[in-house]
Amino acid sequence: MDNSYLKIESDKSELFIKFYGKFDLYLISKYKKQIDSINMQDIKTVNLCLSNLDFLDTASAIFINNLQNDFLDKKVKITSPNQKISDTLKLTKDMKHTDLKSLKQDSFIDNIGKNLVLNYRSFLSFVEFFGLVFMAFLKYISSPKTIRFKEIFFEINESAIKAFFIISITSFLIGLVVAYQSAYQLKLYGANIFVVDMLGISILRELSPLITAIVIAGRSGSAYTAQIGAMKITQELDAMKTMGFDPFAFLVLPRIIALMIMMPILIFLSDMMAIFAGMIIANIDLSITTELFLNRFNEVIDIKHFYIGIIKGPFFAFLIASIGIYRGLMVKDDTQSIGFNTTKSVVESIFAVIICDAVFSIALTNLGI
Repeated sequence: MDNSYLKIESDKSELFIKFYGKFDLYLISKYKKQIDSINMQDIKTVNLCLSNLDFLDTASAIFINNLQNDFLDKKVKITSPNQKISDTLKLTKDMKHTDLKSLKQDSFIDNIGKNLVLNYRSFLSFVEFFGLVFMAFLKYISSPKTIRFKEIFFEINESAIKAFFIISITSFLIGLVVAYQSAYQLKLYGANIFVVDMLGISILRELSPLITAIVIAGRSGSAYTAQIGAMKITQELDAMKTMGFDPFAFLVLPRIIALMIMMPILIFLSDMMAIFAGMIIANIDLSITTELFLNRFNEVIDIKHFYIGIIKGPFFAFLIASIGIYRGLMVKDDTQSIGFNTTKSVVESIFAVIICDAVFSIALTNLGI
């Protein structure tokens, strides 16, 4: 038989709320209705009597603590000779205060400081990763037998050869759009033939390397992050270390080397498709024949523009692969972290590629190249 109940007594200005038996989650609603029905107009002191209480769960302890807040304008006394019940009340009260502190919003200055420290630690972690990559690369050079050719060729196929189609389509459409927009402006001044100059320099030198790098960052860089992140969650990386295999030799360097080898080839493919698209628009919209286009291209476009675009490839590839792999290693033990770091990987890779391209442009312009 359940002897749990709530008894309410009043003596002029003093109210006694007495709990009997067990007080758990299922009685809170019932007790609350009884307490809410009390006329508190003349009450100055509230006594919460827990002397006859045998059991109190945490939900009920929170309810009793909240009663003290409801009676802020009254003097509240709690009588609890049972040490376990007193400890439960104290525990829930302390946890509530801790939660309130954690919900307190940081000031603007606090946020700036935290972000600076976080970014500084991330930078140090990335520098450490670069150091490990170069150390592993030196081992590769010093001992060619350790080079994982099978893994490198596998990554060449996965991250580059399978990207031929998307690179071709994207570059073709970019060349089409640039040539079409240029043709509209050049026709106004009767300077149709100069579309070859503009297309040749802009595509070979800037657009093809950038478009290729952005597509690869979104396709292969994100894949690196997701693959290595999944391996970290499933503890495959820890298993490799336990068995004596170096993850950098098996996972990191093959991906970086494969992308550095293939990026110039992908840029060359992008050059051809974009120029081909420009040639089509020049023929249709500006009446420039294929022969005239190629002759003009050969006369005015210096080979250095082609070489500059190709040389950018390995640098872009190194940045994309390194950032993608680093973000994969930063994945925590939950699937949400994979999505977060994959997004960061793509954004940071594209940003790094644009910064690198800007450095190339400034340096080469100052050198007169």
